[in-house]
Amino acid sequence: MAGKIQSLTEEERAHLLPLLRNAQWVEVVGRDAIYKEFIFKDFNQAFGFMSRVALQAEKMDHHPEWFNVYNKVQITLSTHDCGGLSQRDITLATFIDQASLM
Repeated sequence: MAGKIQSLTEEERAHLLPLLRNAQWVEVVGRDAIYKEFIFKDFNQAFGFMSRVALQAEKMDHHPEWFNVYNKVQITLSTHDCGGLSQRDITLATFIDQASLM
């Protein structure tokens, strides 16, 4: 059986959160989560992006909270199993940023 998912340590937060902030991820007020908004040329590009993210999220068994209207996709990441940010969120955020450039 896999080990319990752990929240990021203070040391991990001190190292990783500034990197995410540099990539325009913001910390959600009142919640241990990160958020980013993506704007695409049109719905087709937004939906393609969401499809790429969905396939990766399914592989990771780690699904984002998201909202889409036409060319805008808003994503919030947090790990429900540990009640806050975990390495899974960092890994998925990194993938999401890469997928947004495709």
